[in-house]
Amino acid sequence: MPLDPLIDVHAHFVTERYVQAARAAGHEHPDGMPGWPQWSPEAHLALMDESGIATSMLSVSSPGVHFGDDRAARELAREVNEFATGVVRAHPGRFGHLAALPLPDIDGSLTEIAYALDVLGSDGVAIETNAHGRYLGDAHFAPIWTELDRRGAVVFVHPTSPPHAEAISVGLPRPMLEFLFDTARAATDLLFAGVLDRYPGIRWIFTHGGGVLPLLADRIHLFRTAFGGEQQGRSASEQLRGLWFDMAGTPFPHQIPALEAAFGLDRLLYGSDYCWTPPAAVAAQIAAIDAADRAGAPTWRALTTDHARTLFPVRSQ
Repeated sequence: MPLDPLIDVHAHFVTERYVQAARAAGHEHPDGMPGWPQWSPEAHLALMDESGIATSMLSVSSPGVHFGDDRAARELAREVNEFATGVVRAHPGRFGHLAALPLPDIDGSLTEIAYALDVLGSDGVAIETNAHGRYLGDAHFAPIWTELDRRGAVVFVHPTSPPHAEAISVGLPRPMLEFLFDTARAATDLLFAGVLDRYPGIRWIFTHGGGVLPLLADRIHLFRTAFGGEQQGRSASEQLRGLWFDMAGTPFPHQIPALEAAFGLDRLLYGSDYCWTPPAAVAAQIAAIDAADRAGAPTWRALTTDHARTLFPVRSQ
């Protein structure tokens, strides 16, 4: 029996110009990784065909597009967004696009939101867990959340290195540990700042099964209720259960069961993390997903694809 097709919400691309700009800004070994990956539409499509992935939602990964200069960041965001749109149009049905924003530049990001969503037809936006050390609950970002909430937009939150990353990562690549903690830090900051409650129209996607967030959810609730004073609006559990989570990384045997215990599976999505995750690792991840027992329930493929169709109906027809 043919396997159910996957919709990959966590797929990346790079361009030569983007890598050049990042290297010029000092990102020769981005986030402590050995170097930059190679990417092409042809290689990506080959991986998708081999893995049973029908559609991949392209986005720029960490370190993003803002390397210290607002004007340069605006130009680079526009360039990568137009490039990705060209890929989407050249391969109908196979790709979608989550637009890069030049955060923490508010005016530039508002301009790019309008251009990406209204002109390019992007499927949402992709941001990082922090923008030069500024986390997402910061009041600085309120105009962005107001606009994205008005649009009911999908916001893909990708982890990046936290402040002082070199000091705390003890020489290890930050995606191994720090990305998972920064995902939890960003989600918790949104919760405590009241952003999740004030902007219910935003559909947030967090990566790698929420990182360490499922393991810390009870502790976050404890501190919010016991030490956070009177809390208004929805409970912490309800707000965190309203987030979407992808399966990128090592979903089984431990990651997804922990997510299910904390938040359920109603908003679970598939993610490969290609091209930063090599093809062999993507294949191993998918093999683990296909082998995981669902005890008569829909397969993990069917479950996550059904959820992705809710978020991206245009790309899943």
